[in-house]
Amino acid sequence: MKRSILTLTSVFLLAFSSSAQKVEFEEYDLDNGMHVILHQDNSAPVVITSVMYHVGAKDEQPNRTGMAHFFEHLLFEGTKNIGKGEWFKIVSSNGGNNNANTTDDRTYYYEVFPSNKLELGLWMESERLLHPIIKQEGVDTQNEVVKEEKRLRVDNQPYSRLLENVKVHMFKKHPYKGTTIGKMEHLDAATLEEFLAFNKKFYIPNNATLVVAGDFDVKSTKKLIKDYFGPIPRGKDIERNFPKEDPITKTITAKAYDPNIQIPAIVAAYRTPSMKTRDSRVLDMISTYLSGGRSSVLYKKLVDQQKKALAVQAVNLSQEDYGTYALFALPQGSNKVQDLLKEMDAEIVKIQTDLISEKDYQKLQNQFENRFVSSNSSVQGIANSLARYNVLYGDTNLINTEIDIYRSITREEIREIAKKYLNPNQRLVLEYLPESQKK
Repeated sequence: MKRSILTLTSVFLLAFSSSAQKVEFEEYDLDNGMHVILHQDNSAPVVITSVMYHVGAKDEQPNRTGMAHFFEHLLFEGTKNIGKGEWFKIVSSNGGNNNANTTDDRTYYYEVFPSNKLELGLWMESERLLHPIIKQEGVDTQNEVVKEEKRLRVDNQPYSRLLENVKVHMFKKHPYKGTTIGKMEHLDAATLEEFLAFNKKFYIPNNATLVVAGDFDVKSTKKLIKDYFGPIPRGKDIERNFPKEDPITKTITAKAYDPNIQIPAIVAAYRTPSMKTRDSRVLDMISTYLSGGRSSVLYKKLVDQQKKALAVQAVNLSQEDYGTYALFALPQGSNKVQDLLKEMDAEIVKIQTDLISEKDYQKLQNQFENRFVSSNSSVQGIANSLARYNVLYGDTNLINTEIDIYRSITREEIREIAKKYLNPNQRLVLEYLPESQKK
């Protein structure tokens, strides 16, 4: 009976995701190189205007880290036609909300407005691109904001430097070795001319994707987009030639210390391929198999049954150029971090040796079908996905077709990819310890 229910659930999810979840969109380029994606959904009187710039922490100079994230703040300072401190007031007074975020690979800005404020959203994003005010006063103001953010989110948060310490060992050449928030001394040393140069190089229409999603009229929206964004001059083409990493051929061991923790952690991290590859998607499935929920292999074994761990996780941190696959655990009581590593390794060896069961495989497929349905369940989520698939993958239609890749992954592939990437001689083992243990 359970098998029948599982099968019926799979059929339902497949049918639902194959029809109701298909995202219709139109895309084209302006003469200045800006890519435009339109997704019309008139079910609610809401519209999203968003722009994703193909610039992130990896695009910074080694001695000027944090610049991309800094710009996420700086470009809310004001423009030629929007006064200092007025950006958020304009948005909120017109019934909207907005935000921005930065990763190693891209920066994303968006507004959510009532649909009758579409033109306002387009005008504001065109202002950000065409008429930003970048002056020393604004730089100084946002420098203090970023420093406070770092104190709040990094300096005083437990385990907040864990990924930073993983990356510095995993990447010796590629700029992924840095952090998105960067080093404050680099931002302090940056001149106004350097900020202006960064803006001129990366904040250009031919490095941007504009998405309009929600309740709007296509014909009139295209005219507004042409009017507001069409006159913006094209920038110089950006050339990227990041250094390639040498393979990891023997275990890297390291320790790092955190003044904000009392319980140590263990991390085993493996350098993996770009998120655009099929292999990376197989690794997504392996991480879900190992720690996707309370019924997952590692959680059930180490937390529920053996009670050796307070927390355990396997995660595929996939990015545009490389990925980092990580196993993480916190010990419970007197258990040692190295014992947890042995237990996690044992489960990896099982995946490398034997095919996962048909039942577990079907459960995985159901989990990924459910994620697919959920990711396309809101207009705001769809806008983000459309931009991300275009900018980072070069294929906007992956919003509809990526699930087909996951559906086609076999149990045999799961075994082979685990054997290919998740070996002890290909990894970093990091002990993340309380600072009180530092000798």
